Amino acid sequence: MNDAGLATPDEKRPAPPGDIPVRDAASVLVLDRGADGPRVLMGQRGKAAAFMPSKFVFPGGALDAGDSQAGLAGALPPQTARRLALEPRDGSPATPQGLAAAALRELAEETGLLCGCAGPATWPEYAQGGLCPDPSGLIYMFRAITPPHLPRRYDTRFFLLDTAMIHGDPRDFSRASDELSNIHWVALAEARKLDLPFITEIILAELDGMLHRAGSAPLSEPEAVPFFDNRGPAPRFMHLA
Repeated sequence: MNDAGLATPDEKRPAPPGDIPVRDAASVLVLDRGADGPRVLMGQRGKAAAFMPSKFVFPGGALDAGDSQAGLAGALPPQTARRLALEPRDGSPATPQGLAAAALRELAEETGLLCGCAGPATWPEYAQGGLCPDPSGLIYMFRAITPPHLPRRYDTRFFLLDTAMIHGDPRDFSRASDELSNIHWVALAEARKLDLPFITEIILAELDGMLHRAGSAPLSEPEAVPFFDNRGPAPRFMHLA
C-alpha cells in the first residue's frame, strides 16, 4: 500500500457498503539534498490498483502484525516516540517502534533501499545485506487518516529520511518489488507537477517549508507534526506537539 490521505473530487470512488476499517500505515519520503537541489524518491501505482491507481506516491504500506516486535538496531529519538503515541486511535495496535519498523520494511520491499547497520537481520531484504534496520534517522513529519468516502482507509504516519542514512547506492533499485513502477528520484520543484494524491501535494509543500527553514543545516523534526484527522464524521486538522 502507498499513500493514505485526503482526495480531490476526481479521486473519489463509491465506498463499499458498511464501515471501512482504518489500518495503520507508514510511508517514507527519502530526500537527497544534492548540489543540484533537493530530490525525493517516488514511484507510480498500477492502473488496476484498488487504491489511488496510477498516482505517484512515496514508498510505504500497512503495518504488519510482526512490526511491533521487529528487532531494530537503534531507538527512535524520545520526542519522535512520544509524538507517534499522541492521538491514539481506538482499537489500533500501532506502537512507535512498530510504525518505524513498518516504514523501513516497506522501503526495503518496494525500492530495495536499506537503512541499517551490521547486525542480526529482521527481514529477508536486510539479511541479504547482513544489516539490522536502524530507525534513528527517521524524522516524523506528517500524519493523515483517509476520509470515509474511499474504498480503503489508512492512518498513515509519514517519515522523512536523508539519503545519508541509506546503506549502499541510493539509486540502485535492482532489488525492488513490482508493487511500484517508475521508481525514480524527482526534483522537488518537479514532483508537484506529477499525478499525485491530494495529500501528497500537501506533504511536498510541507517538506519545501522544512527545507526553506533549515537552509544548509541538517533537517530536524518540525516544531509540531500536522495531522489531518478523519476519524469522526467531520474532518479536523491539528498539530501534534
